[in-house]
Amino acid sequence: MHRALLPFEFSEPASVEEAVALVDGGRARALAGGVDLVLKMRLRQETPERVVSLQKIAGLDHVRVDAHGGGALHIGALATLRQVEQSAAVTQGWPLLAEAIASIVSMQTKVMGTLVGNLCVGTPASDVAPALFALGARVKIAGVGDERDIAVEDFFLGPGVTAVRPHELVTEVVVPARPVGSAGRFLKLSKTADDIAKVNVAVSVAFSRGTCAHARIAIGSAAPTPVRAVAAEELLLREDWCPATAKAAAEAAARSVRPISDVRSTADYRAEMVKVLVRDALTQAADGAGVLDGHDGKEA
Repeated sequence: MHRALLPFEFSEPASVEEAVALVDGGRARALAGGVDLVLKMRLRQETPERVVSLQKIAGLDHVRVDAHGGGALHIGALATLRQVEQSAAVTQGWPLLAEAIASIVSMQTKVMGTLVGNLCVGTPASDVAPALFALGARVKIAGVGDERDIAVEDFFLGPGVTAVRPHELVTEVVVPARPVGSAGRFLKLSKTADDIAKVNVAVSVAFSRGTCAHARIAIGSAAPTPVRAVAAEELLLREDWCPATAKAAAEAAARSVRPISDVRSTADYRAEMVKVLVRDALTQAADGAGVLDGHDGKEA
């Protein structure tokens, strides 16, 4: 049941330095798009004494490619999901990320919600997180007088828990340039199109003369946090591509997760669907990379 918001102090700092001083991790919460926070405040799941809006901080709404830093993609803390999804730089250079965001059917969520905010919720069912895992993204976190830079797979600590400490804010997500000839695929299984995932999977692969030279596999909604299936990746590397290799990697991926039974699915079903989705995603990504038709290395 939705209720009126309880009284709180509202702050609009003009700089990151001012914002981190106000966000104490206990009494105060940061507000970017507010999709998750406002709902939780209405449901009394969050009752902050202070809400710190980031909207007046200049320079946090960017989606740009760093031409002088290896061609990495930089996504600011105020860049909305829709902004990222529609960015020509993203659709051309990192289509896997655009594909993952496209799986979120709520236009309101994508127009209001930010990519960084989606990560900071800390849900294991995030559609964005597996894509960023597969793409090797890093997260920039500003604190009082310093800044940390961590791999996105180190950002999630548990359900609803992230690496952000008191008096810290995520300012940017940085996605490196894709390996030459790589292709990716995002697949999601949910009860209905607008429901959160029972299981989702993102993969990124590249081949050289039919042999796997690069592989990253990420899985969401099947463990306390999104996870990388490192053992499955290692099975693929330096192996010639064939259906048996994909099947073996999918089975290894299923062994890397710890699904639960809940109202959306059973643990056994989730584990089985990890096998299916990883196998299918790998097969489709390999096809996109050209390995199945004898033209491996083709951009996708």
